[in-house]
Amino acid sequence: MQVGISTASLFLRRNNEEALPLFSEWGVPCAEVFLTSFCEYAPSFAEQLAANRGTTRIHSVHVLNTQYEPQLYAEHPRVLSDAYGWLEQVMQSAKIMGAKHYTFHGIARLKRTFRENFPRFAAETKKIFDFCMEYGVRLCYENVEWALYNRPGVFTELRRDCPDLGGVLDIKQARISGYDWREYLAEMGGHLATVHVSDITAEGKMCLPGQGVFDFEELFARLADVGFAGAVLIENYARDFADPSQLRVSYEFLAEKAEKFCR
Repeated sequence: MQVGISTASLFLRRNNEEALPLFSEWGVPCAEVFLTSFCEYAPSFAEQLAANRGTTRIHSVHVLNTQYEPQLYAEHPRVLSDAYGWLEQVMQSAKIMGAKHYTFHGIARLKRTFRENFPRFAAETKKIFDFCMEYGVRLCYENVEWALYNRPGVFTELRRDCPDLGGVLDIKQARISGYDWREYLAEMGGHLATVHVSDITAEGKMCLPGQGVFDFEELFARLADVGFAGAVLIENYARDFADPSQLRVSYEFLAEKAEKFCR
């Protein structure tokens, strides 16, 4: 188990090529790279990130979901082909950066007419998983209130055809969805690859780890109980703190909390 930071925490403050050297300067051992635009999917951009990441290992990649992920489940062959074309670029980039995990949202639940068809969703997920594995990258579904995995039970359905599917536990998204994060952890269990963490004040405002009331010792203890060996990554919104130096303090707080559970 390692503690790190997602570059998403510096969205609109530092570009990815600036965030990774900063993390390295802080001694952060691992990170998730949040690729936010089509130009950032290009392998040439990944080469730039890989060359300037310093000592920070890139654990996973994440993309702006609605740009192509929902279309990976499309029935129209041209739409599907285009979506896989973008996925291929991202997987090439992940391989260049050394990332072994892909944080994935999949289908966005944006329409009232959305209908669940888990036999089909699971079969298509297996195809996406196999495609990613050709590049040595594991597809990992994240619990997200507005996306396919919006409640406990969905991950189990997707694993019926894709038993090696990875999981990403997002604490803030569990809070937003109205389900206890422990329910998601119980479902993902030994398939968990990544955890996204944030904190919350007693008044219900999201904040950096260490500034609120969330019980991180319980989280780390429960992760240790399921044999978790992945990355616990700070993923906050930039509006949650005034200065990047606060993000560094939060990382150091979390790393110290996790130390006794990482042996």
